[in-house]
Amino acid sequence: MTREIRPETASPERHLSPQELERFTECVLPYLDAAHNLARYLLRDPYEAEDAVQEAFLRAIRHFNGFRGMDGRAWLLSIVRNACFTQLRRRRSGGDKVEFDEEMHSLEKEESEPEADLSSTIAAESVREALSQLAVEFREVMVLRELEGLSYKEIAQVAGVPMGTVMSRLARGRKQLLVALRAGAKEID
Repeated sequence: MTREIRPETASPERHLSPQELERFTECVLPYLDAAHNLARYLLRDPYEAEDAVQEAFLRAIRHFNGFRGMDGRAWLLSIVRNACFTQLRRRRSGGDKVEFDEEMHSLEKEESEPEADLSSTIAAESVREALSQLAVEFREVMVLRELEGLSYKEIAQVAGVPMGTVMSRLARGRKQLLVALRAGAKEID
């Protein structure tokens, strides 16, 4: 039996010099949380998100010599995005499609006083549920803009689309999110 080598793992391991490691730590590492946040929303599975972020950081290290500039956020998030879409394609081609289940896919929260946090918890769950109903291209730009605070230009870089497409997807995504939130509010009533 022969073992298939995937393209991501076929390239030789690359080690960063002490100077590159310091620059990587300053320019890219601070965006680990943003990378995980994007991956979690795109993949809708915290374990797959961890795998995608890990793969993205390995790719970032492997190709860090090609990084030019000082702001690594857009650069890293575009690598994370590509890793996520690669995983989504694999999932579709393999027939492994997982439906989103709020209880199963939500991150566990620390215990707090239920009365004080009830309304914010309900609102957060409603928004998270409504966001999960959006198509991936709308969910992506919504997360990058509203949760990560990227500019339209940075989102265009990350997504590899024109800035007009970013604005269009944001407008359509916001409308769809509003419709989903209204539908959820009617179900509660």
